[in-house]
Amino acid sequence: MRKLFFLSMMVILAGCSMNEPKTEDQQKIGMANPASVYCEQLGGTLDFVTSSTGDIAYCTLPSGDKIEEWNLYRKDHQ
Repeated sequence: MRKLFFLSMMVILAGCSMNEPKTEDQQKIGMANPASVYCEQLGGTLDFVTSSTGDIAYCTLPSGDKIEEWNLYRKDHQ
C-alpha cells in the first residue's frame, strides 16, 4: 500500500513538472485603415489633429483640398 502511494505521488509530481512544448511567436495580423489607404492612393497626405473629442485625420489632396479622411472615403464609396 505504501509503495502504491509513493508511486502515485511520483506520477503526479512528474505530470506537474512536464514542460509544455514551445510554440513559435504568433505574428499579429493588422489591417490598415481603408480611409487612410484611399487618401494615399489619391496622392494625398494625412494630417492628424487632436481635438477635445479625440483624434481626427484629414487628407490633404494634391489639389490643396483638405477633407476629413472618412468623409472623403464615404463620398467616393457609396
